[in-house]
Amino acid sequence: MSEKHKSKTIALLVAAGRSERMGERLPKPYMQLDNEVILRRTIKTFLNHPEIDGIRVVIRREHHPLYKKAIDGLTVIPCVVGGHSRQESVRIGLESLSYIKPDKVLIHDAARPLASAELISDIIHSLDTHKAVIPVLPINDTIKHVQNGKVISTIPREGAAIVQTPQGFDYQTIISAHNKSIGENLTDDSAVCEFVDIPVFTIEGERDNFKITSPEDLKHMENTLNLHNETRVGMGYDVHQIAAHDTETPLSQQNIKICGVRIPFTHYSVGHSDADVGLHALVDAILGAIGAGDIGTHFPANDIKWQGADSARFLLHAYEMLKNRGGELVNIDITIICERPKIAPHSKIMTEYIANILKIDNHRISIKATTTEKLGFEGRGEGISAQAIATIRLPRNQ
Repeated sequence: MSEKHKSKTIALLVAAGRSERMGERLPKPYMQLDNEVILRRTIKTFLNHPEIDGIRVVIRREHHPLYKKAIDGLTVIPCVVGGHSRQESVRIGLESLSYIKPDKVLIHDAARPLASAELISDIIHSLDTHKAVIPVLPINDTIKHVQNGKVISTIPREGAAIVQTPQGFDYQTIISAHNKSIGENLTDDSAVCEFVDIPVFTIEGERDNFKITSPEDLKHMENTLNLHNETRVGMGYDVHQIAAHDTETPLSQQNIKICGVRIPFTHYSVGHSDADVGLHALVDAILGAIGAGDIGTHFPANDIKWQGADSARFLLHAYEMLKNRGGELVNIDITIICERPKIAPHSKIMTEYIANILKIDNHRISIKATTTEKLGFEGRGEGISAQAIATIRLPRNQ
């Protein structure tokens, strides 16, 4: 299909439940999974998929402050408030997409953050020939009908399957089915299709694509993530000569830039870009952790377009490379080595600057300084160096 005629696919994430089985804790879409909010992780799964054209989340009204915090820095279609049941919430979400006029819609439980890109692609492509497609898993265990702790009967498992999301639909087909099913108590969207006699087709689901409904599920998912991810460490080192500001430079403009912050100082860093020794070391650390060369590979010093460039651009480039591989930053540790200026009074604002650029928590960043006891070029005041260590988590196949 040509780009001109490419169908439009929207992901509708349902996060409007009460999470009653999670006890007195936060609503499950807003709980932490491996140091990231579950809803945010689920959104990013679809946001990073090249065939998804937009994401809308259906939420509970009282969860809006939690939702705003969870999506900080992510580009999604504004959320809508759901209804009194999952069926009603999905219908409201579908109706809210009418102005977008999608061709296909994928309806997904927000508490299923491990759906793979391959599964999403398979569902989207299956909708080229079917109106409704769902992922299912075969049931391997014997199933019993139990009441009040007593077995009533054995249920035949032949033909039985566990249903997952995302469930994919032709948009006009599913919204019509929902409008014809108002008032019914149907637990998923394939059941809505069944109710109005729309054929539902299946593809193979994924064992790891389970839904978090209890604290035990959350623990199991954390263990699953640990099996699929690996931790890597990259180290960066950078040095810049420093030179005294000339006598014509106003005192108010005499400063040196380190970790994005301009510190009043009699000297400045000499370099092709803005010569930010801290950020340059950090860029090399991130690139090293993902095996992507060094800062000079991506931003050659002999390329005039980088002359005077803000090093934040280099940092964002390295971070985007990490995210495009499905990775995340676990920790950043930067050490500035110099006799002057004093770094400690500025380390907090440096931390906030980097955290704001990368949209990560401040507690994941450490910035500190040391001297060389007046030994070497740093001790003589001829230059400043920086060391950086970046710890990342990356899918094993990356």
